[in-house]
Order: sequence, then C-alpha cells, then structure tokens
Amino acid sequence: MNYVEKLVERFPKLSNQKQAILDAVQVIEDAYKSGNKILIAGNGGSAADSEHMSGELLKGFISKRPMDSDKAKLFDGVLKQTEIDALQEGVQAIPLTALISGMTAFSNDVGYEMAFAQLVFSLGKAGDVFVAISTSGNSSNVLKAVSVAKTLGLKVIGLTGKDGGKLSKVSDVVIVAPAFDTYLVQEYHLPIYHAICAQVEADLFNA
Repeated sequence: MNYVEKLVERFPKLSNQKQAILDAVQVIEDAYKSGNKILIAGNGGSAADSEHMSGELLKGFISKRPMDSDKAKLFDGVLKQTEIDALQEGVQAIPLTALISGMTAFSNDVGYEMAFAQLVFSLGKAGDVFVAISTSGNSSNVLKAVSVAKTLGLKVIGLTGKDGGKLSKVSDVVIVAPAFDTYLVQEYHLPIYHAICAQVEADLFNA
C-alpha cells in the first residue's frame, strides 16, 4: 500500500509536498534500520501532535506488527504465549512534550525557550531524527532545539505551514502545509504524519 499516494489523492493541495513527505519517510526508516530513535516536539496543538505521532510509531498503527521470531524466543518461559503474541515491533519515538518533569523543571530554573533544546541535548545522538513541529515555522524554542539537533548530527524533519518560516531554512526535510491559519495548518498536519507513520509501518514491517 502506498499511503503517501493515497494522501495526495485525498488532499490534492499536498501534491507539491509529496517528495518531501516521501523523504521524511525515508529518514525515519533509515534511523530505525541503524538503531536510532525519533524525537518529536512542538507547542500547543503541535505538542498534542507530537504525542499522537509517537503513539502511531511505538506500536501497530494500521496493522499488527508481530515481534521478530528471534526476539520472541527471549521471552520463552518468561511470558505466556498469548502475552508474547501481544507484543509488537515499534519504532523508538519519544515526544519531548511528554517529559513534563524535566521540561517544567528546566523551564522554571532556566527558561522555556531552551527547554526542548536541553531535552534534545540530553537524549539525542548522531543518526537520530528530530521532528520539529511549528505551524508558523518560527517557534523560538523549536528552532533552538533544531540548532542543537543539527550540531549533534541529528537529521531534522520540519513540519510547518504558512510560508515555512525559519524552520523551512534549517530542516533537512521540510513539509509545508498549504494553509496560513494555524488551525488549518494543523488540520493538514494530522493526515500528513498519519501517512508517514502508515508508510513507515508498511515498509519496515511488511504490514
């Protein structure tokens, strides 16, 4: 199933973003294959999108992802067969927005502008991916985190809208939703990252 093709069929205005979406899929798949992880962050509605996208990557999304047979053997005698069968392959994806204690402690002690940057600095390593979500492309704390990510050798996928903002100039891959009002940009972001997650699942797990 080509979920990106299906996305563009449903949302023709995304046709000029098709290659960028495919590139984002490839970046995530490459990270998974090399044993790296995905970090995701955004503010407000984009914070919710960060957690939503992570949830689709960490477990079966559209299809089940049976555990690799070699991994399954590790649990023989530890779990019941039904419990082993329940576990699914996942892509390591961490929504930085979910790290409430760390984020709020740093924000209180130092300042919110560098909070995502601190979490990327603490968790990120070369070969990881940072998905930066900003509807305007100009969220200061997201851009600071991008600077840290790129310095550490992470690939950056920018998910934005409007005119792309500053994020479009610093991302390795940038997807620009064809809308200017924040809520309309967010309405595009959901099907975009759903298509990305579905395509990653299909490609990596033969789902």
